[in-house]
Amino acid sequence: MSGSVHDLERAGSFALGNRRVRRVGYGAMQLAGDNVFGPPRDRDEALRVLRAAVESGVNHIDTAEYYGPGVVNELIREALHPYPADLAIVSKVAARRDADGAVLPFDEPDQLRQGIEDNLATLGTSRLAAVNLRMVDRSAPGKRFDAQLASLVRARDEGLIDGIGLSNISRQHLLRAVDQTEIVCVQNLFNLADQSSADVLAECTERGIAFVPFCPLGWPRAAQNKILTSPVLAALGSRLGASPAQIALAWLLDLAPNILLIPGTSTRTHLTENLHAAGVELDDASRTELAAYFPAAK
Repeated sequence: MSGSVHDLERAGSFALGNRRVRRVGYGAMQLAGDNVFGPPRDRDEALRVLRAAVESGVNHIDTAEYYGPGVVNELIREALHPYPADLAIVSKVAARRDADGAVLPFDEPDQLRQGIEDNLATLGTSRLAAVNLRMVDRSAPGKRFDAQLASLVRARDEGLIDGIGLSNISRQHLLRAVDQTEIVCVQNLFNLADQSSADVLAECTERGIAFVPFCPLGWPRAAQNKILTSPVLAALGSRLGASPAQIALAWLLDLAPNILLIPGTSTRTHLTENLHAAGVELDDASRTELAAYFPAAK
């Protein structure tokens, strides 16, 4: 996979707290079973995907204890432990799964601490590069948010995590958080079809904070279909020698230097396609066409 390594190097790197990671990483969520619950359909392939990602130059992996639950973290541990020195593993807290697979809030300060400790246990490590506080609702930030943030600050001060991130937040959350502590990354829904977090991206860019778009190829399914079946992306892909998915990922990389991608997959074939997106270069005509078909949020 030397070509993938070359493409990743061309895309450059960006700071993730006290680390510097390549701008195309890997999101491990899809390694769990259907609906991110239970074991993978093909455990051996899941392990091969993780090893192939790191062998291809990926040094940023995104995960969560509630993927499975525990399943994805345990796969990462089996495939990659002992971890390469430059590998940044980032997780998230504030949710849990019940016996039926439902995602439930787990976001009281003591529960957040428990979530961090559970991640460390299943990953088999004593420290994480960063942990994202995922907001499970869209309520305005207030004293409860401050208490949640303080729980992560304590974990960082005690050496359990290197950095604090935020996920599924508004610009108001970010501004309130940076008044209290350093924020190393923000993880929000953002893609060609949904640019509603453009104000958060702009704030992160101005402050030098890594912005990590989840569902970079669209979500829900209708949004993903709008991207992947777009005649504009098909035409651009034909001209640039890339798939629609690669064009969509390349657009994100081209948009701002602080964007870090974590596209997910459960197959090595799709992994290779995603990593090669780092080598796709958009020109001014491409940018104009994409902006016309996928206008920015207002």
